[in-house]
Amino acid sequence: MPLTDTAIRNAKPTAKPTKLFDERGLYLLVSPAGGKWWRFRYKFDNKEKLLSLGVYPDVGLKDARERREAARKLLVNGIDPGVNRKAQKAVKQERAANSFEVVTREWYSKNAPNWAAHHGDRIIRRFERDIFPWIGGRPIADVTAPELLTVIRKIESRGAVETAHRALANCGQVFRYAVATGRAARDPTGDLRGALSPVKGEHFAAVTEPNKVAELLRTLDSYQGTLTVASALRLAPLVFVRPGELRNAVWEDINLDDAEWCYHVTKTDSDHIVPLATQAVTILRNLHALTGSGQYVFPGARSNGRPMSDNAILAAMRRLEISKDEMSGHGFRAMARTILDEVLGVRPDLIEHQLAHAVRDPNGRAYNRTAHLPERRKMMQQWADYLDKLKVGAEVIPLHKIA
Repeated sequence: MPLTDTAIRNAKPTAKPTKLFDERGLYLLVSPAGGKWWRFRYKFDNKEKLLSLGVYPDVGLKDARERREAARKLLVNGIDPGVNRKAQKAVKQERAANSFEVVTREWYSKNAPNWAAHHGDRIIRRFERDIFPWIGGRPIADVTAPELLTVIRKIESRGAVETAHRALANCGQVFRYAVATGRAARDPTGDLRGALSPVKGEHFAAVTEPNKVAELLRTLDSYQGTLTVASALRLAPLVFVRPGELRNAVWEDINLDDAEWCYHVTKTDSDHIVPLATQAVTILRNLHALTGSGQYVFPGARSNGRPMSDNAILAAMRRLEISKDEMSGHGFRAMARTILDEVLGVRPDLIEHQLAHAVRDPNGRAYNRTAHLPERRKMMQQWADYLDKLKVGAEVIPLHKIA
C-alpha cells in the first residue's frame, strides 16, 4: 500500500535499517538511530540503482513523490537519473568556481602588480563595496546587461556618477577577461553605453595669475602643521606632478646627489624623470632626516607603512583658508603650464614632457623619459627661481603681456 504521512511519522527505528515502501520504486529508509531517508530504486541498462531523494521531514511525502516522477521522466527519455544528477552537480560547481567575484579577483591578481598600490586598492574596494554584494556570487556567464545596470545605478543614485562610470568600466575589463579565458561568451557592458548620466566635466581649480601665485606661495610657507605636510606643500609647486604621484613618492626613486626623481607614471604607463631644482633638493634633504629611514617620502600620520592620505594637502590648504574654488592639488600643474608658457616663454613641448603627458615624435613614437633632459633641468631651475622672486615681491610680469 502507498505510504501515508501518519505511517511515516509513527515509524519507529529498530535494531536494523527498515524500509517503508511507497509506489513505483520509492521507499523510506529508517535507520536504527532514527534518521529517515528517501530512496528511489530503478533499473538502467539492466542494472539496479538507487537515487537519494532527500531527508524526511525536510522532504515530505508529496515532495519525494514529485522527485521520483521527475526521475522516472528521465528514464523514459533514456537518461540515467543518477548520472544526470552528478552532471548537474559538476556544472553547478563549475559555475560557482566561475562566479563574478572569483573571476574578478583572478583578474585583479594578474593586473595589480602593474598598478600603483593606491590605484589597485581603490579598484578592489569599489568591487567589494558596490558590486560583489549584489552579483558577486552569480556565475559570470549568467550576468545580463539589465542586471548589471541595476547594480551600477545603485552607485549613480547616491550621486557618485563618476564612480558609477568607473565601476562599469572595471566590470567591462573583468567581462573581457572572462571571455578571453573561456568563462563568458560576451561582455554585456557594451549594451549599456549611454545608460548612465554623463559625467559633468570639471576643471581643477588653479591660481595662474602671477600676483595671486605670489600670495598663494607665501600662504603655503606659513603652514604650521607637521614637517611632512609642510614639505609636501612647499614641494608641490616646484615639481608640479600629479597629487597621487607626490604623496606616493618613495625615497628609493629619489637621488638627491644627482637632483633627480625617477618613477613610473601609471596613467601613461611610462617612466618619468623630474629634475629637482636646488630649492626642491633643500626641502627633501631637510625632510630626509625625519622620514628617510622609511619607504615613503611623505608617510601617513598614523603609519610609516602607508603614504600620506589623499586629503592631507587639501586639508592643509583649507586650514590656510585656501578655498577649493581657488586651488586644488592638481592646480599646481595648471599653474606651471600656464606661467611657463605665457610668462617665461618656455617651449610647449618641454612643458608637456615635464607634465608627463604622452608626447610623441613626428613618427608617432613616444619619447623616452630622458628626452630634452638638459633643457628640462634648466626649465625646472628657472621655474623655482621665478617662484622665489614672486614670494619676495619681485616685479611680476602679468599674463598676456608677452605678445
